[in-house]
Amino acid sequence: MSDLSAAPARLNVFKTYKLYVGGKFPRSESGRVYEVTDSKGNWLANAPLSSRKDARDAVVAARKAFGGWSGATAYNRGQILYRVAEMLEGRREQFVREVGEAEGLSKSKAGAVVDAAVDRWVWYAGWTDKIGQIVGGANPVAGPFFNLSTPEPTGVVTVVAPQDSSFLGLISVIAPVIATGNTVVVIASEKSPLPALSLGEVLATSDLPGGVVNILSGKAAEMGPHLASHQDVNAIDLAGADVALAKELEIAAADNLKRVLRPQPVDDWNADPGTSRMTAFLETKTVWHPTGSLGAGGSSY
Repeated sequence: MSDLSAAPARLNVFKTYKLYVGGKFPRSESGRVYEVTDSKGNWLANAPLSSRKDARDAVVAARKAFGGWSGATAYNRGQILYRVAEMLEGRREQFVREVGEAEGLSKSKAGAVVDAAVDRWVWYAGWTDKIGQIVGGANPVAGPFFNLSTPEPTGVVTVVAPQDSSFLGLISVIAPVIATGNTVVVIASEKSPLPALSLGEVLATSDLPGGVVNILSGKAAEMGPHLASHQDVNAIDLAGADVALAKELEIAAADNLKRVLRPQPVDDWNADPGTSRMTAFLETKTVWHPTGSLGAGGSSY
């Protein structure tokens, strides 16, 4: 009978973190990585240091996915977002560990953050087919016309993710963008990118089409200006940008009249987010339709 106690200790299999672009997991085309450490300075992993080329590839993927995603029914988008929440729930323990290491939280506190993030996905999943009812409607006009205003997605949105809330804050800025039919290029938290890169694995195994969400890790100060000035990016959310970077990106975004959501101080990401992040990246389309002549005998259709 063999002595199992004499068996050599196995080597740990370290996880290789990669970008998530166009539904695939490329390394940075530059071949660069940078060290990611926990709150105590202990090494956790090497994350890809994304380049300008990676950012351009992400925009191409987001634009390619926009037509199909924006053209899907709101109900279908809600189903897909709910499926993402299901997948996150199934990998809860992994995210509890990664969030705890990234943010220096105890297991119980990290668990509360992950649970709140899953609930946030479910919350936005429920809004996909309702947001049009609160920001659209029929307009009263003087004449024989129907006048209807309906919301439409802006297009490709770049998001600079929050730096200190690596998971709940991240989801709170991604979910409202895609819930309303936009596609997104995310620059993850520079110091804590691992939960974001793992989120890409969840999205790839859900029903979310490739290219709807694209996740880059690295320096926002390096990629941000290229994305802010990119002619095929329609809007930018500066949630995780500091004052100096936010000003630089806002100036660059003016070149093609991008929508810009300035940094908003958030004391508690657990608080009710409201609808402002959804409506920030919606356009309003108004359609006039003749109803026929209106006379003394009533309307004619």
